[in-house]
Amino acid sequence: MAKTKRGWMRRLLVGLGWAVGVFLAFNLVLVLVFRFVPVPVSGLMVQRRIESWSSDKPYVSHHRWAPLEEISPSLGAAVIAAEDQNFTDHFGFDWQAIEKAVQHNEHSRRKRGASTVSQQTAKNLFLWNSRSWTRKGLEAWFTLLIEVGWSKKRILEVYLNIVEFGDGVYGAEAAARTFFGKSARRLTASEAALLAAVLPNPRKFRANAPSEYIRGRQSWILNQMRHLGGEQVVKDLEAKL
Repeated sequence: MAKTKRGWMRRLLVGLGWAVGVFLAFNLVLVLVFRFVPVPVSGLMVQRRIESWSSDKPYVSHHRWAPLEEISPSLGAAVIAAEDQNFTDHFGFDWQAIEKAVQHNEHSRRKRGASTVSQQTAKNLFLWNSRSWTRKGLEAWFTLLIEVGWSKKRILEVYLNIVEFGDGVYGAEAAARTFFGKSARRLTASEAALLAAVLPNPRKFRANAPSEYIRGRQSWILNQMRHLGGEQVVKDLEAKL
């Protein structure tokens, strides 16, 4: 009886080991593939599509990949200014911003996040939107993988191509054409700042019909862009390769 139990436990552990090994290998393959291949669809896009099945509202998705060289550097600068000003310096996690967010959230009803562009790229590409510890743990894992396996330029390029700028609008090219009737290459600094301004809630706010709140964020983002050196922060990433 004892031998049978030990044999069963051994088989269980071996099976779990294989499952974990396959899972990790699959993760590594995905990260390696998307280091070079344009992303056709993200985890968030799939989630939104599934959610639409239970909604009475029609759902149309817009997404078109564009290399970073075909996206206005102003948009990359605006996103960095709005979402992650230490993007070029950290290794996936901005611990100073995390500490400030924790302190703020302890004393405020309005919660503040501290996710970096790297974290948001990992979440949007490979995972789903939720507040579970499981998802946060996987997000940290994928963040480390892309920081090790990709350049900062590639992380920003993927982020700008999959981030949600509006309901069913994903990526810089689709956003530029949907909201401003032009290609992402031709976005001005002002338009780029508007797109970055809606990121906290892109399904509520619209870049082409900005509220007073979004106008205020746009002004702040433009100031931060100038402080960070404007388009040069993105051009420096491109020059490293």
